[in-house]
Amino acid sequence: MVGGGCGMARLGFYGVLMGLWGFSAASCPNSCTCSTSRIVCIDQDPGIEDFPVLAEETDMENITDIFITNQDRLFSISDVHMKSYFNLRNLTVTNSQLSSISPTAFLYNARLQYLNLKDNNLSTLSWKAIRYSNMSYLYLSGNPLQCSCENMWIKLFLGLDETENQELQCIDEEGIKSLSRLAPAACELPTANVTPSILTQMNGTDATVVCKVTGHPTPQLTWNTNTLTTNAEPYPTELGSSLFLSRLSSDDNGHEITCSAENVVGMREATLKLNILFPPTIVQLQEPRQNLHWCIYFLVRGNPPPELVWYHKGDLLEEHSYLQTRIHGGEGSEKEGCLELQNPTHIHNGEYKLVAHNKYGTDEKRVDAHFMGPPDEPTDDYGGCK
Repeated sequence: MVGGGCGMARLGFYGVLMGLWGFSAASCPNSCTCSTSRIVCIDQDPGIEDFPVLAEETDMENITDIFITNQDRLFSISDVHMKSYFNLRNLTVTNSQLSSISPTAFLYNARLQYLNLKDNNLSTLSWKAIRYSNMSYLYLSGNPLQCSCENMWIKLFLGLDETENQELQCIDEEGIKSLSRLAPAACELPTANVTPSILTQMNGTDATVVCKVTGHPTPQLTWNTNTLTTNAEPYPTELGSSLFLSRLSSDDNGHEITCSAENVVGMREATLKLNILFPPTIVQLQEPRQNLHWCIYFLVRGNPPPELVWYHKGDLLEEHSYLQTRIHGGEGSEKEGCLELQNPTHIHNGEYKLVAHNKYGTDEKRVDAHFMGPPDEPTDDYGGCK
């Protein structure tokens, strides 16, 4: 029986192994070899005609490493090729005819860390191609890079020492020179500045904020207002853009608005934070519920954060270690928690009123609580009243 068990175990192991090889044979492109996590394309005959894409899209999600070399018919990489390689970390394409990488090539490859593109035919590489990746290592030696603004970011990204260590070169009308010397007068990284950096204003009012940008070539300016409830209208100005915010919404308190300036050299951002003032609202006040202790749950909104005061049967409630307000959480202008009661008795029954107050207003809500009957009131076997 022991031998039979081992035989069955081996059969199961070989079944899994054959399943892995089945994946490679069925899904792997010609001239490549594949495993569940790696694609290798080194065969020149016949070679690959395009960037390798597996037959099954779900197989591509597990790929972490792609190695390609000596491919004379590989000319481009785009997001269409790369979109399903969500977990790709290392990409090598060397000694091939690669001449074009689209600005959105690695849009879906947020985990990409290592990119080796040595000895190809790239004249330019846009910084936008890696903007959404997690790039730590970039190798580009052996490409006929142009001495242009489009490639200035490479020097800035790698730093002067690494640019020289890789012996990166570029070509202009004067010939070949080190990329570390690239400094065209018309190439300048953008800057962005938003005023004010914090907007403090009352709910329902209007406001205007301004973003000024610099850079060469002239940067393209965009406002990120997609998540706002407040209506936002941008208007161009001589040095940038103004943003008119109408009827500021309390829902946007604590949110940030980003002004982005980008050109072929790179991108810079400036951020404005919204501090929208509004009176308190008690969103929820619930009847008591018992967990470890009894809890009268509340959720309150307001900016500045409101003061909370409790009343019991119309009288101001004095809090102490066995009866107190506990804040459990809340984000931005929200505050949630409990009026916590430890071992309440019949004297704690009755109406509870919560009053929330800040300098802009007051809100209040009431809830009835019943914890137990008086001591002289008969109860059934379960502790309830007869």
